[in-house]
This record gives sequence, C-alpha cells and structure tokens, in this order.
Amino acid sequence: MPYEPPTHTVERSLRATTGAKIVAGVDEVGRGAWAGPVTVCAAVTGLRRPPEGLTDSKLLTVRRRTVLAETLRTWVTSYALGHASPEEIDDLGMTAALRLAAGRALEGLPVRPDAVILDGKHDYLGTPWRVRTVIKGDQSCVAVAAASVIAKVQRDKMMAELGLDHADFGFADNAGYPSPVHRAALEVRGPTPYHRLSWAYLDALPQWRHLKKVRSWTEGRVPEIEGQLGFDF
Repeated sequence: MPYEPPTHTVERSLRATTGAKIVAGVDEVGRGAWAGPVTVCAAVTGLRRPPEGLTDSKLLTVRRRTVLAETLRTWVTSYALGHASPEEIDDLGMTAALRLAAGRALEGLPVRPDAVILDGKHDYLGTPWRVRTVIKGDQSCVAVAAASVIAKVQRDKMMAELGLDHADFGFADNAGYPSPVHRAALEVRGPTPYHRLSWAYLDALPQWRHLKKVRSWTEGRVPEIEGQLGFDF
C-alpha cells in the first residue's frame, strides 16, 4: 500500500517552541513478545532528507527493512540501543521496563538530546526528559521511523541468535511473538531461559504453570539505568 513519507514537522515544531537543538526519535520493539528483551532505539537525524522508502518498520518487507537498516546506521547523526531483559520485564512490568530500556538508549547517545519524540500516545519516559508523544510517529516522523527500523532489525537478529539452541520455537521467524510453532513448542518443552515468566500465556499451560513468576517490583519503580541488568547483550 502507498504511504506518506515521514517528515521533520514535529522536530521543527520542537525546535521552534522549546529551543531544542538536538532531538532524538525513540521507538520500541518486542513489547508484545512472549520471549526475548524489549528493545528501544534512540536516533538523531537532524533535518536532512531521509533515505527513500523510510517508514514504520512494520510496513516494510524483511529484505527491504534489513537493507534500509544498513543505510540508516551510517546516515543518522547518531543512534543507540537499549534493552530490558525478560527478567527485568517480569520484575518491573512492561511500562517500567520500557522506561529502563529507553533510558539506556538515550544515555548511550554521544550527545544528550534536548528533546525526545516518542512513538505512541503514552509517555513512559517522563522526567528528566522533555518528551513529545506522537501517535504513529514511526510513520510520520523521520527520526522515529529510523529508530523503528534499526530497533526491529537488531532485535530480530538477536532473537535468531538466541533461537539457535531452541530451534523448535522458531525464534528466527517469530522473534519471540506468539505463533503456531511457538505455541506448540511451549506445550511440549516449556519456556526457555529467554521467556517472560510473569505473562498470562503460562496460565494456558497447566504442566508449566508452576514456573510463573510474581512481580517483585511495584509498577513504576525502576532500578539504576546504568548497565544491562540480568541479560548479556
């Protein structure tokens, strides 16, 4: 389907109304997966014309997305990735895990951004960041679209590598999201070390239900951002 290319409209607005000079686009991938980390990319692009075909990663074929990610890694001014592990997701809940991963990505940029464009309508970042939320920002904003593509390709690669020792789960194809292959493997083999064990899918697996975790952190309480806690990337 044809789509409108992303623009710098929101970034220009932020620059004009807040005086921000460095604006980062932020997007996540892996929120709805049963296994693997949630991954966030922060990308700074400036106001240059983006590569042709840039849009939300979900609208691109795997081949086009992979090629575009290679282009974007050298085209963007800077980018950084942050991850929250399955253990952190289980302990913190998804909102706080997203905040943790996004903080790691933003702190990983070589220069701290003055403002952030965050995909979606909920600000899971909060202070000290100056945030502008944009629904479907991964389609309409250049920096967010770039972050979307880089994050998706990187996480898919990570999941394929994690799946080498768990071939029955099909992580190379489903990236840890629910699929018939994934469901069938769970019923027979139970969760891998990369599964989120606080999630409701375990309720439908009586033989593995005893593995379900109860969250030990209250929602919104986040440990220190420094380091990749509980997962070695």
